[in-house]
Amino acid sequence: MTATALVPEQTRIRLHPSDIATTLAIVVLVTVVLWTFVPSWFTTQDPLIGDGASKFLPPSLEHWFGTDRAGRDTFTRVVHGTRNTVYGAIIGTSIGLVVGTVLGVTAGVLRGPVDAVVMRLVDVLLALPGFLLALCIVAAFGPGTTHVAIGVGIAAVAPFARVARGEALRVVQLEYVDAARVSGATPAAVLFRHVLPNSAGPIVALIPTELGSTILNIAGLGFLGYGAPPPTPEWGTLLSEGRDYLANAWWLTTLPGIVVLIAVLAVARAGRLLQRHFRI
Repeated sequence: MTATALVPEQTRIRLHPSDIATTLAIVVLVTVVLWTFVPSWFTTQDPLIGDGASKFLPPSLEHWFGTDRAGRDTFTRVVHGTRNTVYGAIIGTSIGLVVGTVLGVTAGVLRGPVDAVVMRLVDVLLALPGFLLALCIVAAFGPGTTHVAIGVGIAAVAPFARVARGEALRVVQLEYVDAARVSGATPAAVLFRHVLPNSAGPIVALIPTELGSTILNIAGLGFLGYGAPPPTPEWGTLLSEGRDYLANAWWLTTLPGIVVLIAVLAVARAGRLLQRHFRI
């Protein structure tokens, strides 16, 4: 027996590209969550106060994302602006989730005239681009993070309602639902005890997808000036503030824009994982 034969063959660990993408998405999402709740862990500078002698400094070790026209650290403003953007996205997605699920499941269980009315409303909402619908609502009620969240939330109602109705129509045809009705269960009991819990999978899987869309809509509305008023940092507001200086200070818009893009891609990756888990 030769010496080489005694050496065990080394096991090669190969990471699939999807595993790498999932790991990166988890890292990004954890970072965004930490930026939202504990921004002081990542920067000690004040996002509202700048140094007049440090205007328009390019990215460096001291200022990772450079500085703006007031000498404020752009990375600090991105980190602190995460809270307003993410809070607005969570509120908006929650509005769409709750209202859309209730409407969709109710329409699927009751059917008849209720189903017809709800689905016509959903058709109207789906006929309008979500961003345009949110823009109209915010323009009517005025700028501000709360109004933006409500606007994007109403725009998110239709997708949740459509998915919830489809699942409700599937579940109500199952035998245990018929058994519950025969045993004398009320429509409300059938709805909340049987249909809604067994329709939750696809609805939950839709949350990350709508959360990513909501983040983009909030950033877009902030870019148009409907978000948090200056100098409060917000992702869309930061993009708007830097657009006038693209020629000389490209980092003011480019780097925050990359952050928004990476965050949305990470959320989309989480959505695909949930869809795979629920086999959608």
